[in-house]
Amino acid sequence: TAYFYSELFKSMLYFQFTPFPSISTARLLLRQVTPADATQILALRSNPNIMRYIPRPLAQNLADALQHIDLYNTGIAENINLNWGIAWQNHPDILIGLIGYVRTQPQNHSAEIGYLLSLENQNKGVMHEALNVVIQYGFKTMQLHRIEAVIDPQNTASEKLLQKNGFVKEGYFKENCYFDGQFLDSVYYTLFRKNYLSDIIAVADSVE
Repeated sequence: TAYFYSELFKSMLYFQFTPFPSISTARLLLRQVTPADATQILALRSNPNIMRYIPRPLAQNLADALQHIDLYNTGIAENINLNWGIAWQNHPDILIGLIGYVRTQPQNHSAEIGYLLSLENQNKGVMHEALNVVIQYGFKTMQLHRIEAVIDPQNTASEKLLQKNGFVKEGYFKENCYFDGQFLDSVYYTLFRKNYLSDIIAVADSVE
């Protein structure tokens, strides 16, 4: 037993999210969420249209929003989960969305990615831009082997986003999630490090 755990710990990934890894893209700033963002977090997580395909209770007030922020930052401090707030570079104080690794499995070199975006900023390529750099961070910095996303089968926009970023449908699970008095279906999408790297090489070769 001691040998088993010794070998397990040797093979585990060890994440370090402090200092917080802010990321800039051509248009966006991905930064840490702070209590000053409570109003925007409430706006995002209380909107039934934004939360339509996310099986979590709607935030009701600023206290709920602050609790979410505390959970984000506790996960960061403990190197368990990593959530970024998404803002436009020219308006860094106003969050328009969230993206991050919501469930990490360091023993399996894998993590689940999740995201949400304000309605007025959808269909502008924002989440594609954010997802691309977060995937890059996951494979290059965190050294993940596998990234997975779990979506509602009716969420066709999220499905297209994942496919555009190289994710492949891995499984359809019937009624595996119980939320708000209903059993919901889930679709699992995955992206592997080896496929991600081979796609980068293929693109580079086509440019040469």
